[in-house]
Amino acid sequence: MAEAIKISIQNGIGAISFSRPEKLNSLSTDLVESLTEAMLSLDKNAEVKVVLLSGEGKSYCAGGDLETIMQFTKPDEIANYLQKAINLTRIILNMEKYVISAVHGYAAGAGFSLALASDFIVADRSAKFGLSFVNLGVIPDLGLMKLLSERVPMAIAKEWIVSGKIVGMEEAKNWGIVNKVVEGDLLQEASEFAQVILKGPPVSNKYVKKMLNHSVQLPWEAFLEQEIMVQAHLLATEDIQEGLNAFLEKRAPEFKGI
Repeated sequence: MAEAIKISIQNGIGAISFSRPEKLNSLSTDLVESLTEAMLSLDKNAEVKVVLLSGEGKSYCAGGDLETIMQFTKPDEIANYLQKAINLTRIILNMEKYVISAVHGYAAGAGFSLALASDFIVADRSAKFGLSFVNLGVIPDLGLMKLLSERVPMAIAKEWIVSGKIVGMEEAKNWGIVNKVVEGDLLQEASEFAQVILKGPPVSNKYVKKMLNHSVQLPWEAFLEQEIMVQAHLLATEDIQEGLNAFLEKRAPEFKGI
């Protein structure tokens, strides 16, 4: 059996490509389990600073694999599959490393969820973001409703979901879903996009992701108290001294994450 994903690590980027091109990289059980293991492993790998997700073939990810889902005959089997798939969203949101989704072709259904859970989306002009759940009589899953309603106004999110909207790249960019539209090699330009993160301070970057991803859940006072604790910690690191020295010496800082 062919591997469901492929992994490579180079120059601080842990790249994962979904490798079911004949099925538009839909989320089979093997792909879900392999992706879960890979994401957790890369998050613990000190060599990896950024994780890059992409899909082989014609699309990024066409969502849940209907052939896999239709094999389940009992509710607990379906629930087990969904729990494992939904955990991918949790992992992306909670991991310390930043995640970039490089999208071409369809990021549909659960594939759209994975892209939205990522910290950044870089897309080429073939990218389309699909919400076809209404055509199957089910609701969006892998956290898509919450992820989408945090990006676009609630009325727009509802409209897209009830109409089974296919959102083109230009519209996605206009709504702030896509960070960068590329004209050339998608993976190369996504890797170039990652350079800002790779050159940045890894410790403060980690806290920025964590705090922003949980800011909605915290009252103002709790958030400000957390901000004070984190800033006090960062001001005692070697990186702050390097940042100050680089500023005074008019050069780019070289952060070490300590």
